[in-house]
Amino acid sequence: MADVIRHIIVRGKVQGVGYRAWLADEAETCGLGGWARNRKDGSVEAVLFGSDDIVAALIEKCRHGPGMARVSGIDNQPATEDMLRLRGAGEMFSVLPTV
Repeated sequence: MADVIRHIIVRGKVQGVGYRAWLADEAETCGLGGWARNRKDGSVEAVLFGSDDIVAALIEKCRHGPGMARVSGIDNQPATEDMLRLRGAGEMFSVLPTV
């Protein structure tokens, strides 16, 4: 499968429940790159990079997230390589500050 970069915004009760840490662990376990961050509107934004089928499977898992999360919806769009540059130097997946 080809590599893809996807930009997602996860809405619902997704802050204060360990969502970013959960997503980082899941992505690293799957061998995916990218980043996640909280947004001031209460959502979690993420960019995921890797094999199309693995990225799609993780996005599907994001519909549930960690145990305390209550996901109401996910926006899922293609992303560019420029969006990956927000990662920390030398990191495969980064948890970034809130924007």
